[in-house]
Amino acid sequence: QVQLVESGGGLVQPGGSLRLSCAASGSIFSISAMGWYRQAPGKGRELVATITGGGSTNYADSVKGRFTISRDGAKNTVYLQMNSLKPEDTAVYFCNVEGKSSRYYSKPDFSSWGQGTQVTVSS
Repeated sequence: QVQLVESGGGLVQPGGSLRLSCAASGSIFSISAMGWYRQAPGKGRELVATITGGGSTNYADSVKGRFTISRDGAKNTVYLQMNSLKPEDTAVYFCNVEGKSSRYYSKPDFSSWGQGTQVTVSS
């Protein structure tokens, strides 16, 4: 099993910044991708940003130029630096990690989700 622990959410004024962290632990042989998703009240979960094991990144159009995803491979941790926050960024943010629990798997065999952390942007 793989466990994810998220931190860094909170209340911030429009234009402010927050940094989210997500640390993965447990039966991890390798990680193929890490990402952040969010879910606003009354809406479905949407992709915010992802980063592969090789460092390739992908962002939702709504956050490009404002958010930056990064990872620390040695710590199995992914970060989301959020700048110039807007009220529409208010949501519960979830971390996702995909990878292999053993060298014997040719493809990722797990996809784990964090418990979510609330981000509220309001004056």
